[in-house]
Amino acid sequence: MTSRLRWGILATGGIARLFTDDLVRNGFDVRAVGSRSFESARAFADEYGIPGAHGSYAELVAAADVDAVYIATPHPWHAESALAAIGAGKHVLIEKPFTLTQPEARAVADAARERGVLALEAMWTRYLPHMVRIREIVASGVLGEVRSLIADHTQKLSDDPGHRLNSLELGGGALLDLGIYPISFAWDLFGEPETVRATAVLRETGADAQVAVDLGYPGGRIASTYTASDARGPNRAVVLGTDARIEIDGVWYSPTSFRVIGADDRVIEAYRSEVNGRGMHFQAEALEGLVAAGRLDGGDILPTEESVAIMGTLDRVRHEIGVRYPGED
Repeated sequence: MTSRLRWGILATGGIARLFTDDLVRNGFDVRAVGSRSFESARAFADEYGIPGAHGSYAELVAAADVDAVYIATPHPWHAESALAAIGAGKHVLIEKPFTLTQPEARAVADAARERGVLALEAMWTRYLPHMVRIREIVASGVLGEVRSLIADHTQKLSDDPGHRLNSLELGGGALLDLGIYPISFAWDLFGEPETVRATAVLRETGADAQVAVDLGYPGGRIASTYTASDARGPNRAVVLGTDARIEIDGVWYSPTSFRVIGADDRVIEAYRSEVNGRGMHFQAEALEGLVAAGRLDGGDILPTEESVAIMGTLDRVRHEIGVRYPGED
């Protein structure tokens, strides 16, 4: 695959490393990386064979040899970083969640539209081959009427109060780091929910450690999601239809296997992913294809406006469980 765009990586944390590794191993053109220190950028660039290293985010987004910027900062700086890159005329792939809040998401989407560039949320799961096949199966009608989604994203992560995940000042909480996966999946299947109900267990810092969410849709459809950062569960998902179901193995939001099972428990189809790397490059491939086609709205898989709307659902969940970030009304 020959890349049509030249990529810049903004920030050098763990998620940036995973994404960049997938880009490099799959032949994308990664031109530069930017960090808050030149030493960090240079070390990252040397590790992945990237020619350009910049000691500030501003230098990266201004680089003439960068067409698209992957935003990998912590949540509270997604909007700021994306707006800087958009202002410099760059397309942006923004690590999920799209922003910290829906008003920030609205600002990013509006800025991208006005500047004539693409702002795409890096919800990599939607672009994975097994999810592409699942959407085809749902559309085929083999499941009958799709009635519900049941999914968990549960990890045993740090209990340190100062850890990013547990700090409201750093956008912490299980919901935005983990819960966005099953909630975005529910949006993919059913669209915008009519009702949002949630309950949570909060840490002493005020950040959410466990969140159970029920989303209601027209016609009695329901999505039930459970998220936790203090205990690891099966990380499986089930899509239930009146005629058949899809059982997605753990870890359901990464390349995996699934089975389509009829109401008589007969296996109708079995699928197993074969991916080079972690599979994060599929979203970059999608961005490049959308730009080449002039689809600056985000396309059909994850329109930019849907990312804005999903942030609204996440805001509703947070407000229901009593989680508000510093400075939020």
